[in-house]
Parts: sequence; structure tokens; C-alpha cells
Amino acid sequence: MKENQAKIKTFLSKFFGNHDLQLDEDIFALGFVNSMFAMQLVLFVEQEFQISIENEDLEFENFRTINSIANLVERKTGILVQ
Repeated sequence: MKENQAKIKTFLSKFFGNHDLQLDEDIFALGFVNSMFAMQLVLFVEQEFQISIENEDLEFENFRTINSIANLVERKTGILVQ
């Protein structure tokens, strides 16, 4: 697992209890996400990766999985995430 994916998984795991979240698992489908959590997730991504999440970035597809969040970070920072 790449470093960015690991950071994202560690953050998400705080909210998902004993569930072993997979890189391509849909966090919305699991039912753990509410509006407050979504705001915390956006703030975490901005602070952890020193990026600014714009209105056009606020789409479910960008935050649905660990991989999709890591891909968003990659696009915003130019750092390749595999």
C-alpha cells in the first residue's frame, strides 16, 4: 500500500471500528458516512496533503473509496499514486 493510501486508510479506520476497509471499498455504501463525517474527511484531506478541495472536487466519486481519494490527492498535487 502506498503512503497516501495508508494515511487515508488510517484516518478512515478511526470511524469504521473493526471493519477492515479495503482500498476499493465504497465507504458510502457501507453506511458509515453522514454529512458531519464528510466534512471531517474533506478537512483531513486538505490538511494532511496540503491541498485545497474546490467545489468542483466535492463529488461522491472523488471520496467513495481509499483509491478514489488517493487519486484526487494525486491530481491536486501532481504526485503519482499507484
